[in-house]
Parts: sequence; C-alpha cells; structure tokens
Amino acid sequence: MDWERARYFLVEQQIRPWDVLDQQVLQRFLDVKREDFVPDDKKNLAFVDTELPLGNGACMLAPKVEGRLLQEVGLKPADRVLVVGAGTGYLMALAAGLAAEVHGVEIDPALKAAAEQNLLRAGIKNAHVELADGSHGFAAKAPYDVIIVTASLDAVPQVLKDQLAVGGRLIAVVGNLPIMSAVLETRVEEGAWRSEKRFEYNLPRLNHQNDSAGFWF
Repeated sequence: MDWERARYFLVEQQIRPWDVLDQQVLQRFLDVKREDFVPDDKKNLAFVDTELPLGNGACMLAPKVEGRLLQEVGLKPADRVLVVGAGTGYLMALAAGLAAEVHGVEIDPALKAAAEQNLLRAGIKNAHVELADGSHGFAAKAPYDVIIVTASLDAVPQVLKDQLAVGGRLIAVVGNLPIMSAVLETRVEEGAWRSEKRFEYNLPRLNHQNDSAGFWF
C-alpha cells in the first residue's frame, strides 16, 4: 500500500469534509503514521472511515471524529492535556504535536502497553500513559488545560470537570441513544463551567471498573 497517498486521501476525503478545517490539526494527521498505531493484522484498515476494532471490545475512533475532537478543544502550545481512554495511543500522538504535555489513562493493561510502545516507536516524548479508571480522570497530574474523553457518558462527571484549570476545556460525547452530542465544557472561573453542544455523534459508554462494556478509542 502507498501509505502516504492513503494518508493524503484520509485528510482530503474523510477528515476535511467533516468540517475539520484547522490546518494544524490536519497536519498532524499527515505527520503521524496511523498505520503504526493499529494491530499488525489490521494495517490495511488503518484508513477506513469507521471505528476500528482492537479486540476485547475496544476500538479506535473514526479519524474524522478524532479530528473534530481535537479541533473543538482548540489546543495551544502550552496546554497540558488528559486523554481519557488512551487506546493504542494514536489520539495522544496527534495531540502531542499541538500541546506541551499529554497524559493518557487506560483501564486495559494490554492497551496501555501497546500505547506506550507505539508512542515510543513514533519518537513522541511528551506523552505518558497511566493504568487507571478513566471515569475518575487522573488527579495526580491535574489541573489540565484540556481533557478529551474518547467514549460516551450519560453526563460529564464532576470529578473530571474539577480537574480542569480555569480556562480549561473538556470535550466528551454525552447523552443517550438515539442521539448523543459532543459537548464542550469550559471552566470559566472557579466553580463555574459553560457547556456548549458542538456536533452529534453516537459512541458506546466509557468503560470503568465493574463494568463489562468495552472501551471505544
């Protein structure tokens, strides 16, 4: 496969048409080799326009959704980022080129190990993965300027909102079937948040301890 040609069409035919117009975000999809973040037996599916199964109920998000999430939070060079549901590390890798520091939390030990190996192989040094229940965030490294949740929630837990710095942004898919919405929460001041719906998209629930449902990343 001509990976570079496939990467170009990924951006031009899948991501850009989904209203991802931030050139810095689009450039990250050209710079990061998505095929290196999928299992070896699925490399030929690295650029499909759908969620990609990773086993044990886990999936990578469709590339267009990853692009929208990154665009909506408006990453800045000095930002500290938390990715809830690190998966194979791909979204972390994308964010790492747009922010100062990226932390990921992953509940599945095998995926955590895969994410660490993938990030190391990609030469990304400002991204770190922790084994933890993402529904609680990762308070040890809080506060964060940006939190990205890679699966749906019934509502955004207060514990996640509390881990935002003032001015910080959190994006997550919130609601119930048949219609869910990506919601941007901004901490405008201590004890006050602003909530804005950005786009509609359905995702399975975020996995957490004592929950048998699978993660989707």
